[in-house]
Formats: sequence, C-alpha cells, structure tokens
Amino acid sequence: MRAVDLASDCSRCFGLCCTALPFRRSADFAFDKLPDTPCRNLGESYGCGIHTTLRADGMTGCTVFECFGAGQHVAQVTYGGVSWREEPGTASEMFAVFARVRDLHELLVLLQEARGLGAEVDDLHDRVAAFAAGDPATVLSADPFALRDEIGPLLDATSRAVRGAGPDHRHGDLSGTDLRARDLRRADLRGALLLGADLRDLDLDRADLLGADLRGADVGGTDLSRALFLTQPQVNAARGSDTTRLTARLKRPGHWG
Repeated sequence: MRAVDLASDCSRCFGLCCTALPFRRSADFAFDKLPDTPCRNLGESYGCGIHTTLRADGMTGCTVFECFGAGQHVAQVTYGGVSWREEPGTASEMFAVFARVRDLHELLVLLQEARGLGAEVDDLHDRVAAFAAGDPATVLSADPFALRDEIGPLLDATSRAVRGAGPDHRHGDLSGTDLRARDLRRADLRGALLLGADLRDLDLDRADLLGADLRGADVGGTDLSRALFLTQPQVNAARGSDTTRLTARLKRPGHWG
C-alpha cells in the first residue's frame, strides 16, 4: 500500500474544502456558504483570492481547517487529476468522497501516533488506509463513526499507559481559565473545553489533548512537543508564539506570527 500523505497540500487540490463544505456567518466566517457550492473567493485555478488576508476579512475558520491530506489525495489519486470543473458529473460524488477521506485520514493521524507510542494498531491502521485509498464506492462504504468507536478504546488504553497518574480534567469546562499555576503534565484533557484558556509557558508533557477545544487558547511559550493526540486543527485554533514548542509532525500556523 502506498504511503499516505496526511498533511494538506493546497497546490495539488481542486479547492475541495472551499467548495464541498458549508459554513454559516459567525465569528469564524464572514458570510454563509451552501454545501457543494464554490466559495466566492475561489479562483479559476482553485486558489483562494484572499488567502493572505483571511483573518482580517473575517474568515478565521478557513485558517483553522485542516484536511489531513484528503484534498490532494482525492484530486490526484482517487480522481486521477481530473477536476469537478472538467467533469461536472463527478462533482457531487467527489465532494462526498473528500469529506469521507478527510475523516479517515484524521483517524490515520491518531493511529500513527498511537503506533509511535507502542500500541499494536497495524491491522486497524491498514484497514482504515484501505478504505481511504479505494475507489469512490469503497471510500463511501466506510463508516467513520463505527471506526471511531473501535479506535477510541485503543487510544484510551495507549494514553493511560503512557501518562500514568495525572490530573483528570476529561470533558471539563476550563474555558477562559488561567491555568498557568497548574501542573498539567500527564493530565487527561480529553474532550476538555479550553476556549480562551491561558496555558502560557506550561509544560504539557504527555497531556492527552484528544478532542480538546483549544479555540482562542493562549499557548504562547507552551511546550506541546510531547502532548498526546494533538492535531493540526487544534493547533491552528489556538494562539501561539515563536516560543511555543510543537512536535515535528505539526506545522506552526502562519497567523502565530
């Protein structure tokens, strides 16, 4: 099975996230957009016309989104480089396939991290990868919710084994809280609400951040290099600095400055 690219490369995509996905006018988006409809800022060559000013133009949500490589995979592999503009009859299917591959690739990101932490996940990883690498019918036959239910206990067991004893804030609401005086090493922060929380200069060594909501959280100077199950959209949603430490697989967002 070919290696799976799990980081977005917009230059090889057909503007799939800008077309397939809907959004509503809110703090994250400046206007409404229907599903399966090109964003008004999408150019003829599938680039964003306001890419360098997205945040200033009220499109923060676009800077947070990450497709985990689904865009270029669907464009270049599943559909062989033939876009929905070139073959309009494939558009609806292509958009559905993109959304499903994105879900599957996110699961692969988590499984690859679990494998790096010593978990036995090869069979499950290969099964998810086979769905993502298949033809459109194979991709759409995958049930991401059932796969998440299967993967969840494995990730939980891996987290417990790696963390050991630590603070339990699972699904806790810590929104807007100043956490700088807390010791959050090895903490269970799975599913925690950390919107606007102050995490500056903390060491989150082996803290489990799976599904934690980091929108607007201040991670300036925070050491996230050994945090568990932290994904790119979470990083994109937070406010960091040039002294924030990340693991090598995560990109430092351009809007961090």
